[in-house]
Amino acid sequence: MTTEPAARTATSRGLTTGTLVAGLLAVCLAQIGLAIPATLNGLFQSDLHPVGSQLTWISDAFLLPVAVLELTFGLLGDLFGRKRLLVGGASLLAVGELVSATASGIHQLWAGQALAGLGAAALFPTSLAILAAGTTSPAQRARVIAMWAALLSTGGFLAPLLGGITATYGSWRWSFVVVTAIAAASAAVSALFAVNSSAPGGRSLDVAGQLTIGLGLFSLLYAIIQGPTDGWASPSVVIAFVLAAVFLAAFVLAEKRAKSPLLRLDLFRNRAFAVASVVAVVGMFAFLGTAYAVSIRLGPVQDQAPMRTALAFVLLNGITLVMLPLTERLLTTAAPGLLLGAGLLLIAAGDYWAATLPITDSTFTSLILPLGLVGLGFAITVSSITATAVNTVPVHLAGMASATTNLLRDFGFTLGPAVIGAVALSRAANNFSDSLHDSALPAALKGAGTAVLEEGGPLAVNGASTASPKLADLHPLALDALGHGYSIGFIVCGSAALLSALLALITLHSRTTPHADPTER
Repeated sequence: MTTEPAARTATSRGLTTGTLVAGLLAVCLAQIGLAIPATLNGLFQSDLHPVGSQLTWISDAFLLPVAVLELTFGLLGDLFGRKRLLVGGASLLAVGELVSATASGIHQLWAGQALAGLGAAALFPTSLAILAAGTTSPAQRARVIAMWAALLSTGGFLAPLLGGITATYGSWRWSFVVVTAIAAASAAVSALFAVNSSAPGGRSLDVAGQLTIGLGLFSLLYAIIQGPTDGWASPSVVIAFVLAAVFLAAFVLAEKRAKSPLLRLDLFRNRAFAVASVVAVVGMFAFLGTAYAVSIRLGPVQDQAPMRTALAFVLLNGITLVMLPLTERLLTTAAPGLLLGAGLLLIAAGDYWAATLPITDSTFTSLILPLGLVGLGFAITVSSITATAVNTVPVHLAGMASATTNLLRDFGFTLGPAVIGAVALSRAANNFSDSLHDSALPAALKGAGTAVLEEGGPLAVNGASTASPKLADLHPLALDALGHGYSIGFIVCGSAALLSALLALITLHSRTTPHADPTER
């Protein structure tokens, strides 16, 4: 175990170049792993033929362990040293991506993505904590946070390009091979050049807290994802919702009683931290829900090339890099409420615009402005959320604050595909069923359409009607239903961003500065 004097020595030396490179490469790697499946959804649909909610589970198999385990990995980094977590997380992510690359079916792909998600769960909080621990002034912390957020978006920028290029000139499997190589490089850089740090004082493992939050979040996501497939009133979905409420309530009780809680609930007495936490969930849900809706629109629905999806994700993520100098300045000069509010309003505007685009419009130019607005809003929002949360707690709590912020942000990310997939597919299934019933199509064709819908959902109908001439007359109905469903998805994302913007603008009025104790505010 790394001792506390050693941690203080590492911090007093300041942030070394090796630590900076290792931390930034680690968060970039984690985000590449998180984002790359979205570019490949169309290929997964055509190659592995997932049905119902199985396509959504590919993304959430990675995101679920990230959301569930980030608090624990943040704690483990504080206890045993953050360098070990960087090396171990990158190594585990490499193994998971290799399992995904060799997947012979949907279940092995889920397993590989879950392993990779475990690795990313270690990298997200640890990368920010090891960087924050080496800073010596608020200005340096703001600069490092802006760089960390920029590399987070760089991962989201590079992932679709990697996916598009490898899928165009090879196979979706090569996308995971490339990520495996990047993960191996990240592990090596961290092992060779990162300076270790920790903050073990007064902290220990919180088994009850980890079990209850893990079971609670898993139950909630299971219910949301399986709702459209199993039925919202089905026993499994209802039981999952009940279990989610019970376990999350048990988590709060466990944290109140724990001597060394996984999450210090008194952090939320700090108004800026509490608001940033809510916005982290709702705002990031809006962003990744948008990204997921775009990936399904361009891939499985419109059957466009992977490179077209890649270009869309460049708009969503690449703007953060261009914005880096301005973002760094804004973090030290502007009020957090104004930054958060402005960024979220831009996301809302882009989503409402995207909702008006007809599904028959397959031109890329129509997406440039709405996705550009969402990308610009994300560039402002993701940095200001992190800065608001981390800068309001003392340095020795930076690990817990960054882990908490990352958990909430990535739980919002996890909700994005789950909720938007559920809303869009439910609406699309109902719309297709009603349109099919009211159509003048032959009874035999109606029966075939209903059978495919019940077996695989509206995406399966869309794919089957494209591939089979016998079902071709079903295609306009399926396409229109899916277009309507995902337009509703964009509206849900825009409304979430708008509500988050109003919350930030109303409750955060002044600049955020660090305090000696999180309960002072």
